[in-house]
Amino acid sequence: MNREQKSNWVGTLLLAAWLLVIVWQVTEHRRVVEAAKADLRNRSHEIASTLSAVTRALRFRGAVFQERLDPVLNELASVRTNALVSASQLLAVGLLNNEGDIVAAAGETNLLSRESAGETERWSDENVIFILPVEGASVNPEGGTNNPTVVIPSFRNLTNEPGRNREFSRHGPRGDTNGLEFPPTNFPAVSTNAAGQIEILPPPNESADRPHGGYRRPPWMRGMSDADFKMLVAKRELHGLVLVMSAENLRATATQDWWLRGVIGFFAGISALGVGLAWRNLARTSELQIRLVRASEQNSHLKELNLAAAGLAHETRNPLNIIRGQAHLMARTPDATADVQEKSRLIIGETDKVTAQLTEFINYSRPREVCRTKVLPAAIANEVVRTLGYDLEEKKLRVEVVGENFSIEADEQLLRQVLFNLLLNAIQAAESGGRIQFTLQRADKNEAVLEVRDDGPGVSAANLAEIFKPYFTTHQKGTGLGLAVVQQIVHAHGWEIVCRPNEPRGAIFRISHLKLAA
Repeated sequence: MNREQKSNWVGTLLLAAWLLVIVWQVTEHRRVVEAAKADLRNRSHEIASTLSAVTRALRFRGAVFQERLDPVLNELASVRTNALVSASQLLAVGLLNNEGDIVAAAGETNLLSRESAGETERWSDENVIFILPVEGASVNPEGGTNNPTVVIPSFRNLTNEPGRNREFSRHGPRGDTNGLEFPPTNFPAVSTNAAGQIEILPPPNESADRPHGGYRRPPWMRGMSDADFKMLVAKRELHGLVLVMSAENLRATATQDWWLRGVIGFFAGISALGVGLAWRNLARTSELQIRLVRASEQNSHLKELNLAAAGLAHETRNPLNIIRGQAHLMARTPDATADVQEKSRLIIGETDKVTAQLTEFINYSRPREVCRTKVLPAAIANEVVRTLGYDLEEKKLRVEVVGENFSIEADEQLLRQVLFNLLLNAIQAAESGGRIQFTLQRADKNEAVLEVRDDGPGVSAANLAEIFKPYFTTHQKGTGLGLAVVQQIVHAHGWEIVCRPNEPRGAIFRISHLKLAA
């Protein structure tokens, strides 16, 4: 498995791990939301249980007066004053009959609507509605009720004289009752039989007082007709409880948890990305280290090969010198014919050409050790011009050295070789009667620039990237190592050299970053 395949596997695993974290966070968010909903459900059941207990406590003979029930409902719906339901943010509470109509309500009653009986729940962004059974008033399978409870309006609404007040005591009416009596106690009647034992007498037939069949009609309602009583029971009998609770805490909890899960997912993604980048950098570093080791080994091998080649080239020059000397002697013998002299000159020319190439190769393969001194580039340029004076006169070329006369820090011998090779390259490129120019100028207060210009055919764009490579030449008499040696010496000094076109024709070899001497 190569590095690219390993990187793909690692990236896939990191992506899968990040997706797993995202799925985990989404699942945990849903769990938190469900827990918050369960908390609201538990609070609604607590409120329903409390209200059922209060209703049973207020019930007498299956009836609860609304004027005693309303304060309880108002207390439950009062969020600011009720410690029991303050945390649950109860907005409204209502008691439902068998048809889902509201019998009694408190709080924000506009949030209450006609609901069907049965335990359900309805969620929205603003609130949640719980529809719960009232304990002691649940619906049985036959459609009736078990131990039903009826909410009775005020006494005044059940008499023909609604303006009169009546008071009742446990032992009977007190004051003006207008013919209504408080229901008697439920203690059973007893008697003594012939054997002198006490026995409980059966209750009297009260079927006439149970027109609804579910429970006994309270005595204070016996003045009502059966139709009115049945209608009252149908409309006021409790079958369910509806609670409207605010979902603000649920939304806040969900939002806060969502932000928390988002931050965790974001940092998980950043971590996965960081691990992926670290793995890629580690893989690249490992590969680069392997390449570096291989390059070091190859470099050592090339150095050894370079030394061997330089030694071979140096040893080859000795036989060439002998061949050149013998050919020279043959040409100068008195009995040498014209043909022998011509062949001798040919041998000498080819020997000199090979010797020059070997010399260039030795110079190129030699390690460059720079010994910096304070030198005058203008003076060295003039010396090089005098050295190549014969070649310049042969092609009738004009050479100018222009610019400032400043000193730089450089190896004098290596700088002389650079200028010699550049001038020789310009001579080979220039046409007869052409012009060559050395230009010296300051780039800033610390550096200078040296240029060699010619008006020859120039260098094509395709050859600009190849011109400094060894053995690349466009001249028939060139060795292909002159500019390679120049670049090697320039880089050894820490300088830079580039080739640019010279307008309108020719080439410019520019050496930059020459450090000015103090």
